[in-house]
Amino acid sequence: MPGKKLITETFILDAARTGETSVTVPTNSILTPLAKDTARDRGITILFGDQTDSPTAGPPAAASRVVCLGSDHGGYEYKQELVSFLAGAGWKVVDVGTDSMRSCDYPDFAYAVAKMVTEGRAAFGVMIDGAGIGSSIVCNKVPGIRAACAYSEFTAWNARAHNNANILTLGSKSLGIEVCKRVVSTFLDTEYEGGRHDRRVRKMADVEQRFIK
Repeated sequence: MPGKKLITETFILDAARTGETSVTVPTNSILTPLAKDTARDRGITILFGDQTDSPTAGPPAAASRVVCLGSDHGGYEYKQELVSFLAGAGWKVVDVGTDSMRSCDYPDFAYAVAKMVTEGRAAFGVMIDGAGIGSSIVCNKVPGIRAACAYSEFTAWNARAHNNANILTLGSKSLGIEVCKRVVSTFLDTEYEGGRHDRRVRKMADVEQRFIK
Protein backbone atom coordinates (compact mmCIF):
# COMPACT_ATOMS: atom_id res chain seq x y z
CA MET A 1 0.00 0.00 0.00
CA PRO A 2 1.32 3.50 -0.85
CA GLY A 3 3.02 5.29 2.06
CA LYS A 4 3.06 2.18 4.28
CA LYS A 5 6.10 0.05 5.08
CA LEU A 6 5.70 -3.72 5.05
CA ILE A 7 7.51 -5.40 7.95
CA THR A 8 8.28 -9.03 7.20
CA GLU A 9 9.88 -11.98 9.01
CA THR A 10 13.17 -11.17 7.24
CA PHE A 11 13.31 -7.75 8.90
CA ILE A 12 12.82 -9.33 12.35
CA LEU A 13 15.37 -12.08 11.71
CA ASP A 14 17.88 -9.44 10.62
CA ALA A 15 17.41 -7.67 13.96
CA ALA A 16 17.74 -10.97 15.85
CA ARG A 17 21.02 -11.79 14.12
CA THR A 18 22.55 -8.52 15.31
CA GLY A 19 21.38 -9.05 18.90
CA GLU A 20 18.70 -6.38 18.96
CA THR A 21 15.97 -6.68 21.59
CA SER A 22 13.71 -4.04 20.03
CA VAL A 23 13.06 -2.48 16.63
CA THR A 24 11.37 0.80 15.80
CA VAL A 25 9.16 0.98 12.71
CA PRO A 26 7.04 3.79 11.25
CA THR A 27 3.64 4.25 12.90
CA ASN A 28 1.69 3.26 9.80
CA SER A 29 3.70 0.08 9.11
CA ILE A 30 1.98 -3.18 8.16
CA LEU A 31 3.33 -6.23 10.02
CA THR A 32 2.86 -9.64 8.50
CA PRO A 33 1.53 -12.30 10.89
CA LEU A 34 4.80 -14.20 10.53
CA ALA A 35 6.78 -11.09 11.48
CA LYS A 36 4.70 -10.75 14.67
CA ASP A 37 5.16 -14.42 15.55
CA THR A 38 8.90 -14.28 14.88
CA ALA A 39 9.32 -11.16 17.01
CA ARG A 40 7.45 -12.83 19.87
CA ASP A 41 9.47 -16.04 19.57
CA ARG A 42 12.79 -14.17 19.43
CA GLY A 43 11.92 -11.83 22.30
CA ILE A 44 12.04 -8.71 20.12
CA THR A 45 9.79 -5.80 21.02
CA ILE A 46 8.31 -3.87 18.09
CA LEU A 47 8.03 -0.14 18.76
CA PHE A 48 6.06 2.26 16.62
CA GLY A 49 7.21 5.82 16.02
CA ASP A 50 7.19 8.52 13.36
CA GLN A 51 10.10 8.48 10.96
CA THR A 52 11.32 11.86 12.24
CA ASP A 53 11.95 10.21 15.65
CA SER A 54 14.42 7.77 14.13
CA PRO A 55 18.19 8.44 14.22
CA THR A 56 18.30 7.30 10.59
CA ALA A 57 15.69 9.80 9.39
CA GLY A 58 16.62 12.92 7.51
CA PRO A 59 16.12 16.52 8.70
CA PRO A 60 12.75 18.30 8.47
CA ALA A 61 12.09 19.55 4.95
CA ALA A 62 12.16 23.20 6.07
CA ALA A 63 15.76 22.79 7.30
CA SER A 64 17.07 20.62 4.48
CA ARG A 65 19.21 23.40 2.95
CA VAL A 66 20.19 25.09 6.20
CA VAL A 67 23.71 24.66 7.57
CA CYS A 68 24.89 26.10 10.89
CA LEU A 69 28.49 27.28 11.21
CA GLY A 70 30.47 28.01 14.35
CA SER A 71 34.08 28.46 15.39
CA ASP A 72 36.38 29.59 18.16
CA HIS A 73 39.06 32.25 17.60
CA GLY A 74 41.37 29.69 15.97
CA GLY A 75 38.78 28.83 13.34
CA TYR A 76 37.30 32.30 12.87
CA GLU A 77 39.02 33.14 9.56
CA TYR A 78 38.13 29.76 8.07
CA LYS A 79 34.53 30.17 9.20
CA GLN A 80 34.25 33.52 7.47
CA GLU A 81 35.47 32.00 4.21
CA LEU A 82 33.16 29.01 4.54
CA VAL A 83 30.13 31.23 5.17
CA SER A 84 30.64 32.89 1.78
CA PHE A 85 31.59 29.62 0.08
CA LEU A 86 28.46 27.78 1.24
CA ALA A 87 26.14 30.68 0.55
CA GLY A 88 27.50 30.70 -2.99
CA ALA A 89 26.72 26.99 -3.24
CA GLY A 90 23.06 27.61 -2.44
CA TRP A 91 22.99 26.89 1.29
CA LYS A 92 21.23 29.07 3.81
CA VAL A 93 23.96 29.69 6.38
CA VAL A 94 23.38 30.43 10.05
CA ASP A 95 26.51 31.78 11.75
CA VAL A 96 26.45 31.29 15.54
CA GLY A 97 29.87 32.91 16.14
CA THR A 98 32.46 33.63 17.28
CA ASP A 99 32.53 37.10 15.73
CA SER A 100 36.22 37.98 16.04
CA MET A 101 39.68 36.54 16.66
CA ARG A 102 39.52 37.38 20.36
CA SER A 103 40.30 34.36 22.52
CA CYS A 104 37.16 32.38 23.41
CA ASP A 105 36.09 28.88 24.45
CA TYR A 106 35.20 26.43 21.67
CA PRO A 107 32.65 24.45 23.79
CA ASP A 108 30.31 27.46 23.80
CA PHE A 109 30.11 27.60 20.02
CA ALA A 110 30.21 23.84 19.45
CA TYR A 111 27.18 23.56 21.73
CA ALA A 112 25.39 26.33 19.83
CA VAL A 113 25.90 24.45 16.55
CA ALA A 114 24.78 21.12 18.05
CA LYS A 115 21.68 22.71 19.61
CA MET A 116 20.50 24.07 16.26
CA VAL A 117 20.94 20.69 14.59
CA THR A 118 19.34 18.58 17.32
CA GLU A 119 16.36 20.96 17.43
CA GLY A 120 15.85 20.54 13.68
CA ARG A 121 16.58 24.17 12.83
CA ALA A 122 19.52 23.17 10.62
CA ALA A 123 20.11 20.03 8.60
CA PHE A 124 23.84 20.05 9.27
CA GLY A 125 26.44 21.82 11.34
CA VAL A 126 30.08 22.70 10.73
CA MET A 127 32.34 23.67 13.64
CA ILE A 128 35.96 24.79 13.30
CA ASP A 129 38.59 25.04 16.03
CA GLY A 130 42.35 24.44 15.99
CA ALA A 131 42.25 20.65 15.71
CA GLY A 132 38.55 19.81 15.41
CA ILE A 133 38.75 17.17 18.12
CA GLY A 134 37.54 19.16 21.12
CA SER A 135 34.51 20.47 19.26
CA SER A 136 33.63 16.96 18.12
CA ILE A 137 33.68 15.76 21.74
CA VAL A 138 31.40 18.63 22.82
CA CYS A 139 28.92 18.12 19.99
CA ASN A 140 28.68 14.40 20.68
CA LYS A 141 27.55 15.11 24.26
CA VAL A 142 24.29 16.47 22.83
CA PRO A 143 21.56 13.82 22.29
CA GLY A 144 20.79 13.21 18.63
CA ILE A 145 24.16 14.45 17.40
CA ARG A 146 26.64 12.39 15.43
CA ALA A 147 29.65 14.64 14.94
CA ALA A 148 32.65 13.57 12.89
CA CYS A 149 36.09 15.16 12.91
CA ALA A 150 37.03 14.60 9.27
CA TYR A 151 40.46 15.29 7.83
CA SER A 152 39.98 14.22 4.20
CA GLU A 153 37.31 13.91 1.55
CA PHE A 154 37.13 10.15 2.19
CA THR A 155 36.51 10.49 5.93
CA ALA A 156 33.87 13.14 5.24
CA TRP A 157 32.16 10.83 2.74
CA ASN A 158 32.29 7.88 5.13
CA ALA A 159 30.89 9.95 8.00
CA ARG A 160 27.80 10.76 5.95
CA ALA A 161 27.35 7.61 3.84
CA HIS A 162 27.88 5.10 6.65
CA ASN A 163 27.37 6.96 9.95
CA ASN A 164 24.67 9.48 9.00
CA ALA A 165 26.77 12.17 10.70
CA ASN A 166 25.02 15.51 11.05
CA ILE A 167 27.91 17.70 12.22
CA LEU A 168 31.36 18.06 10.70
CA THR A 169 34.24 19.39 12.80
CA LEU A 170 37.43 20.73 11.26
CA GLY A 171 40.88 21.78 12.46
CA SER A 172 42.24 25.03 11.08
CA LYS A 173 45.78 24.12 12.19
CA SER A 174 45.77 20.76 10.44
CA LEU A 175 44.05 21.54 7.13
CA GLY A 176 44.37 24.31 4.57
CA ILE A 177 41.28 26.30 3.69
CA GLU A 178 40.98 24.84 0.18
CA VAL A 179 41.10 21.31 1.58
CA CYS A 180 38.46 22.33 4.14
CA LYS A 181 36.20 23.54 1.36
CA ARG A 182 36.46 20.20 -0.43
CA VAL A 183 35.86 18.28 2.80
CA VAL A 184 32.80 20.39 3.63
CA SER A 185 31.40 20.01 0.10
CA THR A 186 31.86 16.25 0.22
CA PHE A 187 30.18 16.04 3.62
CA LEU A 188 27.16 18.12 2.61
CA ASP A 189 26.74 16.55 -0.83
CA THR A 190 26.90 12.92 0.34
CA GLU A 191 23.65 11.08 1.02
CA TYR A 192 23.32 8.60 3.86
CA GLU A 193 23.19 5.11 2.30
CA GLY A 194 20.92 3.49 4.90
CA GLY A 195 20.44 -0.24 4.35
CA ARG A 196 22.84 -2.30 6.43
CA HIS A 197 24.06 0.87 8.16
CA ASP A 198 20.65 1.58 9.71
CA ARG A 199 20.98 -0.99 12.47
CA ARG A 200 24.44 0.34 13.39
CA VAL A 201 23.24 3.93 13.59
CA ARG A 202 20.29 2.76 15.70
CA LYS A 203 22.75 1.04 18.02
CA MET A 204 24.63 4.32 18.42
CA ALA A 205 21.37 5.91 19.55
CA ASP A 206 20.70 2.97 21.86
CA VAL A 207 24.03 3.51 23.66
CA GLU A 208 23.14 7.18 24.06
CA GLN A 209 19.71 6.35 25.48
CA ARG A 210 21.23 4.14 28.17
CA PHE A 211 22.80 7.18 29.79
CA ILE A 212 19.83 9.53 29.52
CA LYS A 213 17.93 9.66 32.81
